[in-house]
Amino acid sequence: MSQTIDLSPLLAELDPDQVVIDPDRVQGYRWDRAEDPAAGTPAVVVRAGSTADVQVAMRFAAAHRMPVVPRGAGSGLSGGASAVEGCMVISTERMRELAIDPSTRTAVVGPGLMNAEVKAAASEHGLWYPPDPSSYEFCSIGGNIATNAGGLCCVKYGVTTDYVLGLTVVLADGSVVRLGGPRVKDVAGLPLTKLFVGSEGTLGIVTEIVLRLLPKQRRAATLVATFADLDAAIGTVLDITARMRPSMLELMDATTIGAVEDDLRMGLDREAAAMLVIQSDEPAGTAAEEIEQIGALCESRGASEVVSTDDPDEGAMFVTARRAALVSLEKQGRLLLEDVGVPLPRLGDLLAGIADIAAARDVTIAVVAHAGDGNTHPTLVLDPSDPAMAERAQQAYGEIIELTLSLGGTISGEHGIGRLKRPWLADQLGEDVMALNRKIKEALDPFGILNPGAGI
Repeated sequence: MSQTIDLSPLLAELDPDQVVIDPDRVQGYRWDRAEDPAAGTPAVVVRAGSTADVQVAMRFAAAHRMPVVPRGAGSGLSGGASAVEGCMVISTERMRELAIDPSTRTAVVGPGLMNAEVKAAASEHGLWYPPDPSSYEFCSIGGNIATNAGGLCCVKYGVTTDYVLGLTVVLADGSVVRLGGPRVKDVAGLPLTKLFVGSEGTLGIVTEIVLRLLPKQRRAATLVATFADLDAAIGTVLDITARMRPSMLELMDATTIGAVEDDLRMGLDREAAAMLVIQSDEPAGTAAEEIEQIGALCESRGASEVVSTDDPDEGAMFVTARRAALVSLEKQGRLLLEDVGVPLPRLGDLLAGIADIAAARDVTIAVVAHAGDGNTHPTLVLDPSDPAMAERAQQAYGEIIELTLSLGGTISGEHGIGRLKRPWLADQLGEDVMALNRKIKEALDPFGILNPGAGI
């Protein structure tokens, strides 16, 4: 396709440094963090700096029926930004508008800003942007919008869509729509803003976002508990969620604990079957009381060690162990990452089934989980030089998804469907809902040029 389309009209309308056609530079835009082996090579990369730039690119693509893959920071884990052969990649990395309005507790941001940058800017005004993926330092707000990203505090504060008040979106034909705005309550018309959150760039390209902010988070009290038995840790999770609503409730299994300890040398207990990292940000006094009650629940389930603190720096160190999980596992091999979720009462069944799959397929599967909401990240660790292991891992990947569906779960809690999970989407949604999804896609993208092969 790159040999048959004349790119000169595109080059004439955009600045030269916005259009990348050099083969070596184009290579950097082929994959996201999922490293999809089926990724193609783009014909051109447009590094847009404004909504108008995205319009120019989309009009050109629409005129030539050229597939378009939107891309943020490239930190996605489901192949949602994997390039299609001969496509146009539209990168939003340069779109970095940022304005905070303390009076309405809103932020107007460009999709190229990192999640951490929005948090830092809000903090300067005594405000807080809650969604916090473990990759918050290097994932973009645009990517968070595309996948409806979650994070460690979702158990109490929800996911990205709960903080999106408005969007500016460039549609497949290059036209622009502005949805919602800086209004906390707004039910005029269909909830189209929510339709685009989590759509993975298949319906339009988001170029500006209005975010809802909260008052700055209260100082948290933190607890870490280790367990010799995984079932005891999961039982504790169920005990906690039946009685309380902590602001963080995370689980790491033995394999993950070992990987983080190998990497960071934090003194973690390598003999533990599981570790829970829990926070409470209730008002002063109440947080400490809630953590004390949680500690008692951990001890009643036989926790081998329970440590708590209300010191922010010490608490942040505890949370570092959880946030470092994926990076530490990456140092042990190539990763194939899952993002599955089940109703909380089935969490134990899911983790037991994953252990059985790991044994049957002879692959290492580490599990970290946003345990408080049942969202888990089974992570297959592969030797890249062993093709037989890669094949077994692919089989295990599908079996984990099938197990999740059998437990009434979802194949994606926060990473999106991308290209890696698309084969199982109909199994979860059913053909009637898939047909409805396709009707919406066809209405907004009749030529099917927006992120083909991803999501719906």
